[in-house]
Amino acid sequence: MAVSNADTHHEAVDITDPGRRPRVLMVVANPGVSTTLGWPVGFWWSELTHPYFAFTEHGYQVEVFSPSGGRCEADAMSDPNDASGYSASDLITQGFLHTPTLKAMVENTRAASEIEVGAFDAIVVAGGQAPMFTFDKAQALQEKFVAFFEAGKIAAALCHGTAILAYATLSSGEPLVKGKTVTGFANVEEDFADNAVWTYGMLPRGQHVMPWRIEDKLKSLGANFVQAGLWREFALRDGNLVTGQQNFSGEATARCVIEALGR
Repeated sequence: MAVSNADTHHEAVDITDPGRRPRVLMVVANPGVSTTLGWPVGFWWSELTHPYFAFTEHGYQVEVFSPSGGRCEADAMSDPNDASGYSASDLITQGFLHTPTLKAMVENTRAASEIEVGAFDAIVVAGGQAPMFTFDKAQALQEKFVAFFEAGKIAAALCHGTAILAYATLSSGEPLVKGKTVTGFANVEEDFADNAVWTYGMLPRGQHVMPWRIEDKLKSLGANFVQAGLWREFALRDGNLVTGQQNFSGEATARCVIEALGR
């Protein structure tokens, strides 16, 4: 489900050249290590591949960056070929992985410091586990995300990629999310993940998978945080800020961006 609350902001994101194909910049996290579980963490495949598919089907040009550049790795359970079978039904990602030119997009990403804001119409930050452990140090990405927003361009993030909003500070000094209606990986979903690792003995009961929580943090910064329930597809737009709830919300997030760009 995609929701828009953007009528009063439409003038900020109009594209006046009807002959130009919109250009979207997607960001995936660099590899990291979970400080709670001690295992490797990265981006989530469907949060890249599903928006990518929606954008390219719409005729958009898409480029992939990461905070530091270089090779990026996905969280294992997001791979449809992973032994867990968690993402086995994700045929879009399966097709992406079996297309060498597409898979190569995450093997040599450009760094966020190289982003030219004027060359793109939107930035979309994908999630996965790594953003929760690495985006606090991703200063260039933080600055570029704010630059997109303050330029009236679309600034979007989904799932744990909305961690970027915890560090996005406007030139006025105020949090970007203050007074904005947003979504992201919700507390009910963090509770589900915590219960899963407790059940399988990966963490002692009472310890958490994530070092902090998106919903709690964004509320503390003055955001109006909303969510559609456990594992429900959901994305929304508030002006030129777009957010998606979790890994099942990649297409909905892309639809909000496409609607905002107007073609």
